[in-house]
Amino acid sequence: MRGIDGGLLILGAGGKMGPSLARLAQRASREASVERRIVAVARFTDPGLEAALHAYGIETIRCDLFDAGQVQALPDLPNIVFMAGQKFGTSDDAPRTWAVNAYLPGVVATRFPASRIVAYSTGNVYPLSGREGEGPVESDPTGPIGEYAQSALARERVLEFFSRSQPTPMAILRLNYAIEPRYGVLRDIADKVASRQPIDLSMGRVNVIWQRDANAIALRALQHCAVPPMVLNVTGRPAHPVRWLAGELGRRLGIEPVFRGVEAESALLSDATRCEELFGLPPVGIDEMLDCVASWVAQGGRSLGRPTHYESREGRF
Repeated sequence: MRGIDGGLLILGAGGKMGPSLARLAQRASREASVERRIVAVARFTDPGLEAALHAYGIETIRCDLFDAGQVQALPDLPNIVFMAGQKFGTSDDAPRTWAVNAYLPGVVATRFPASRIVAYSTGNVYPLSGREGEGPVESDPTGPIGEYAQSALARERVLEFFSRSQPTPMAILRLNYAIEPRYGVLRDIADKVASRQPIDLSMGRVNVIWQRDANAIALRALQHCAVPPMVLNVTGRPAHPVRWLAGELGRRLGIEPVFRGVEAESALLSDATRCEELFGLPPVGIDEMLDCVASWVAQGGRSLGRPTHYESREGRF
């Protein structure tokens, strides 16, 4: 954060990752002895979240990004992390998913043409690939399955258009899957192990990354924004077998997992080699993730109640 000048605007900061990213940015700026305005922007339907961010010294602004007047009133800051997006509920309300994922990026890009923009995307823009491989790299062809993934690719294309035409330096982060004790693939599997529900093996392998590490990459990517956008797979390597993850969580919880189905020959994977070359290995490894999630579930720690649906092979969310 010493190398990043000016304030930081976090758009869509009320979601699963936004609050912790804001706190990480504030903490890193303080440790770097940099005075920085950090503004978290969201609708903030949970008023307790605003109070928690204020207590950490983070400014908040309530804003509906569909309201042009509210967007225009946002402060002009040189660094933006764009986190707004919709995945769950796509099957019931596809028009809103497309509006959030494909229209709002253009709104933000045209409002902040002189800023650096780091935007979250998803590894769902890739097709399924061979289960035993590393998965696609950033230069491989995309092949989104289902309307959510299609709208996510539309987000990338809209951002790339404005990056080139304005021009605006950007970075697009294809993330899958962020993990913390309250949500994520490991929490989904741990909950099924704990409740002795069968675990679907059809999506046989998954990539995971600790949420803090993913947030750190987003902040560090501000120094790598480019025209056209730098595209980066953000996840951990290697991908892990779902059967093995369930077994390790079951061993920590003292419960034998129950499975159903068989591993398909393909899975949704991403090769994060380029990310590791830029930023090094994520500090939190799979054993520590498993320990943290299993311990949290064992003590009855709360869930965000947002299953990832990682097992979906048809792209329905």
